[in-house]
Amino acid sequence: MKEIQIDNKKIGIKQKPFVIAEMSGNHNQSLERALEIVEAAAKAGVDGLKLQTYTADTMTLDINNGDFYIDSPNSLWHGKSLYELYQQAYTPWEWHKPIFERCEELGIVGFSTPFDATAVDFLESLNVPCYKIASFENTDLPLIRKVANTGKPMIISTGMATISELDETVRTAREAGCQDLILLKCTSSYPATPENTNLLTIPQMRELFNVQVGLSDHTMGIGVAVASVALGATLIEKHFTLCRADGGLDSAFSMEPAEMQQLVIESQKAWQALGSIKYGATEAEKDSLVYRRSLYITQDIKAGDILTPENLRAIRPGLGLPPRFFDVVIGKAVNQNIKKGTPLNWNLLLAH
Repeated sequence: MKEIQIDNKKIGIKQKPFVIAEMSGNHNQSLERALEIVEAAAKAGVDGLKLQTYTADTMTLDINNGDFYIDSPNSLWHGKSLYELYQQAYTPWEWHKPIFERCEELGIVGFSTPFDATAVDFLESLNVPCYKIASFENTDLPLIRKVANTGKPMIISTGMATISELDETVRTAREAGCQDLILLKCTSSYPATPENTNLLTIPQMRELFNVQVGLSDHTMGIGVAVASVALGATLIEKHFTLCRADGGLDSAFSMEPAEMQQLVIESQKAWQALGSIKYGATEAEKDSLVYRRSLYITQDIKAGDILTPENLRAIRPGLGLPPRFFDVVIGKAVNQNIKKGTPLNWNLLLAH
């Protein structure tokens, strides 16, 4: 499967995992804090930083009841209207340019998730290098076409989509001109639990759709994300904040800088550990072969003596014949005097 290049970064199974810090609403309506988040993300070693591009009016209607009110007691946003939620969480569009410029200065890829056509047009004016489609928008085929028409790489979270819905999404993106596509296994609950993550979907999605697959992870900690690498994930996205205690709409399931740095380190170790299918000693193990067991003379013996379990044993180190020859040589005579501690080899045996 071909590698995908975004700016100067490559994404693929032969590259370390591409880690994205999702800022979302964790700027808490402060540009200064947003820029601090960019700096902390870069210092933690991420490859990319993602925003979300919308306004409350492009997302929903300003209605404070019924379908537009969040009354589920299990929701992090219980008691808010959708309009209030998006007003509080959105990233002002005039902030995008300075945020992306700071990303470029620090060597990380800055990009965004557009939620409607006007957002795509705006992001195109900033010449973003790629686009992310949120899990709740992956069935919005007009939006998929709009983004695919840019010809830029697309990253699509799968969320609640069925196989048939994903098939339609992928076909739509490809037919509209998208050549570089990454699907992200995603559980659309906040926070998500490991039990609901179903990482075994990753290799199947890769085979079904012939695309690279990653993980958009809303679980706490780094364990799930690191495990995804072993199943072939080439990209990991995590929400990111300076400090969960500072609060914010997404802070409860966001990573702090030290945690993000640990994710970058451990996901790279997991990728390095994949290696290739390999049996036998690696170059690093060859020096350890000496610590295997082998056949050694354990008593002083004379020429003509017979080898017995009393004067021959399989012990460490591994400089004699392998232990599998023990039954072959027992009962055979030696052709010279041999001191205790001598490794057995075929030249010490009396020829028949």
